Amino acid sequence: MRKLLTLALILSLGAGCVRESKTLTSTVNVPNVPVLALKDMNRIATVGIAAPEGFQYSLKAVEVDLSASAGMGDVRKVAVLSGDGTVAEADLMTDARVKVARLQFEAPLEGPVTDLAIGLVTADEVDLDNKITLKGIKLLTSDGKVTVDCSGAPVLRTAIALRQNGQDGVDNCRIPGLAITPKGTIIAIYDARRDRNRDLQGDIDICYNRSTDGGRTWSEMKVAMDMGEWGGLPQKYNGVSDPCILVDENTGDIYISACWMHGVIDEKTGKWIEGLTAESTAWNHQWRTNGTHPGYDVKQSSQWMVVKSTDDGLTWSAPVNCTRQVKPEEYCLTINAPGAGITLNDGTLVFPGQGRREDASSFSTLIYSKDGGKTWQSGKPVFDDHSIHCNECMCVQLADGSIMLNMRSGKNRGNHEENGRLVAVTKDLGQTWEIHPTSGHVLTEPTCQGSILKHMYRQADGSEKELLLFFNPNDPDKRVHHSIRCSFDEGMTWPAVLEVDEGQGAGYSCMISVDNETIGVIYEGSGANLVYQQIKISDIIN
Repeated sequence: MRKLLTLALILSLGAGCVRESKTLTSTVNVPNVPVLALKDMNRIATVGIAAPEGFQYSLKAVEVDLSASAGMGDVRKVAVLSGDGTVAEADLMTDARVKVARLQFEAPLEGPVTDLAIGLVTADEVDLDNKITLKGIKLLTSDGKVTVDCSGAPVLRTAIALRQNGQDGVDNCRIPGLAITPKGTIIAIYDARRDRNRDLQGDIDICYNRSTDGGRTWSEMKVAMDMGEWGGLPQKYNGVSDPCILVDENTGDIYISACWMHGVIDEKTGKWIEGLTAESTAWNHQWRTNGTHPGYDVKQSSQWMVVKSTDDGLTWSAPVNCTRQVKPEEYCLTINAPGAGITLNDGTLVFPGQGRREDASSFSTLIYSKDGGKTWQSGKPVFDDHSIHCNECMCVQLADGSIMLNMRSGKNRGNHEENGRLVAVTKDLGQTWEIHPTSGHVLTEPTCQGSILKHMYRQADGSEKELLLFFNPNDPDKRVHHSIRCSFDEGMTWPAVLEVDEGQGAGYSCMISVDNETIGVIYEGSGANLVYQQIKISDIIN
């Protein structure tokens, strides 16, 4: 398709005076994806033009009707995009009366067209309660007007592209955690994978952004944990990854834990490789064959590291190695699971945990502190059966004081017959476990990390209701259909489901309670490495 040249943007009263085309028809696809602030362009719709082969015509203008949108003032630019990436675009005036954008140009066309798209650019700061509605599209052609029916299109939520490819010189950011402090500061943590989008081993630091205005704006990226060139090895052989964040709700202290890998163990020989340099290409990671071994030495086993902040996340302590406190010597690995931990009613601090036994089988557990983070202990693996492959998990405390652990299961990817997250409950900090009735057959997943949150919701009559919320890619095959689900009965049933992003993403997530009415979620979505979005409780439960 030829390059489209913008001539004007006007306040349109419609194209009623133009006859309907008798030859051309059109279709539209509006995917359910968020409209992201800080992103160069959001493709919100794909438009196709059906025409007989060889039929020549010109596309003269496209009218995009956003008049039903809440928060139209957040939209700064509307564009028509073609398949080769060229753009016809127009800046919107600040005049709130501009609800229909007409983009005029001259584009000779022939036959069917499938590569037109409608794009939006928002202000850098948006109201996260706003929603964008594509009410209609009109194509003005030399053969007449073509009206595109958008009546079934989803309402698109505004969100923030918190981390994108190449931002701040970082190749890719993954594995998010999210927490809100007693002062109301929101802290988002993640892997900053500086050189390439690959798991450990690599030049990976744990970085973070803070928001002090309820998630509307965020600070620049800062580093919370970096092992530098420890032991004389380059940074790419001292990576830290898979972070988890925990706020002590009684003191306000904040902990971030992560997995540190020093050097590389050869996957064939099982020996730690000597003499690694910045030019070396050896690679392995803690979940692969021979990636980590029994023992405590940094050349034997990946390490569990913890940093602490006592000033609301502004600064962080040096990393403390707590491996010997939580890992049995005969195990290959005991570390946190990514996401967020919780403070129990009695003040106990709890991280979700995961690891590998001496036979390399994976497990889920808890890591906890009874003394305000001074020392840490670990529970026992949830399943005695080593053939049950579970690892990444998150936890909530139920009304009776027990802890529910929701776990990723290795059997679920592509399993349409019996698919579901593994779920277990403990009353003694993981020393013993009871398998939950829903385990393995209720919460669909493609084998991916997921997040769970308890939210105390004050209802209109003043009474409080406990809600459990779960977020993950709600699909058995792919990391698509990122959805939030709600349970009113402590996870026995999950009747409320709200999809927030149908596109392909890496799928990891973490949630917080922003306030009584609002949930915040950070997730690896289709439009950015990390998306921050806020969702009203009423939208979920209704």
